Amino acid sequence: MSDKLSLSPDEIQNLSRAATDLAASYYDSLSDRPVLVPTTAQALRDALVEPLPQDGADFDSLLSTIREVIVRYSRHNGHPRFLGYVASPGTPVTAVGSMVEAALNACVTCWRSAPAATELEHLTVDWLKEMLGYPAAAGGLLVSGGSMANFAALAAARSARFPDVVRQGVAALPRRLCVYVSGEAHFSVRKAAGMLGLGENNVRTVKTDRCLRMDPADLERLVAEDLAAGHVPLFVSANLGATASGAVDPIGAIAGIARRHSLWLHVDAAYGGFAALAPSGRPFFEHIAEADSVALDPHKWLYLPVGCGCVLYKDPSAARAAFSHDAEYTRVIGLERDEAFAFWDYGPELSRPFRALNLWLLLKYAGARRLGEAIENNIACAKYLERLVKASGDFEMLAPVELSIFCFRYAPPGYAGDLDALNERLLVQLQRGGSSYLSNARIDGKFALRGCVLNYRTTERDMEILLDDVRRAASR
Repeated sequence: MSDKLSLSPDEIQNLSRAATDLAASYYDSLSDRPVLVPTTAQALRDALVEPLPQDGADFDSLLSTIREVIVRYSRHNGHPRFLGYVASPGTPVTAVGSMVEAALNACVTCWRSAPAATELEHLTVDWLKEMLGYPAAAGGLLVSGGSMANFAALAAARSARFPDVVRQGVAALPRRLCVYVSGEAHFSVRKAAGMLGLGENNVRTVKTDRCLRMDPADLERLVAEDLAAGHVPLFVSANLGATASGAVDPIGAIAGIARRHSLWLHVDAAYGGFAALAPSGRPFFEHIAEADSVALDPHKWLYLPVGCGCVLYKDPSAARAAFSHDAEYTRVIGLERDEAFAFWDYGPELSRPFRALNLWLLLKYAGARRLGEAIENNIACAKYLERLVKASGDFEMLAPVELSIFCFRYAPPGYAGDLDALNERLLVQLQRGGSSYLSNARIDGKFALRGCVLNYRTTERDMEILLDDVRRAASR
């Protein structure tokens, strides 16, 4: 292999075959691997750090490093008992699709740059709207993830209410703009408010009920207080599957308040949005069409590789007012109407990868029905864990299970010590043990062991093993 940049078809096939063999072996062994092999930053540096390579290496030796270092010391999100975060397990078909995506290397800035990729993105966004029951006339585009979707939605809301703010800046506004979220909201909404110049201190935290859902009465109270103070209520973000607890806010009641006070209603469904494909999740979407924008993450509960989020706008012109820009080097010449379309007019990115390819590939290959069955099974596993905990004598639930996130703690009978400190120690032991992996949350002031079932490989038996693993960690 004399030229390592331009390869012959046979050389490409040899490389691909070796990499595919590694991937197939990885998928086959996932359930038997530890979720995580403990290591240190220094140990990894010792294994990887070297001077800048001046000459190429043999591909087999690189695969050996990938196998023995990268794979071995990764946290395996595809393991059936990796339950720690809202992380997709990925799928074999999209692993292959990612290779094709990289080969095409399309930069999906606009139609003229990537005609087929642009049309495929329009199609897949339409499919996402259809899944949710969102208006067919709505617009949207794929973004890097839920944080960017929340940012784009808030930017569109700001420009829809105050069209001049993009040119003149928020300093030109005579009054403060206020944003409303529950205590369960993802921090990216508050971060977006800071980045957009609205100010994190102008994000109001709405109280939640005992199920951790936004309290509409408290939202109404906060809006009235801000109006009385001369501020401008701008934006309310409702959770459809909160990151920590899985809570689903009462979207219909919040929508009524938003209409009365001209608030932009955003639904953060980055985690929970694709519960719409599951029969038990469908009722949560009764009022989704009332939202002015929706954040989704296909790279969560649609099992796609990381890097594929989505923002939907009921009125795409609001996004265009926030993001549209012209420059001579982007001026479209010789194209009109649909062929003059540019994604940069509707979101913050210019260079964009071909995110729609894997989304299209998985939906076509598996079908919405099969994906819905997998999501329903994830919900069933979380509900089963809840039943196991309630039937036990040494665990207690800290929040109700609405989708596939569960929060509980170890509480042995007669324990007189600090349960928060005990469960923190248990979490560390559990993660280092390698059999099951949870994360943490704070629910009503209590430290919680938090899990999220987001893997089509996970079974009810894994829920039983998880509790046994926690007990085993406690015994140590």
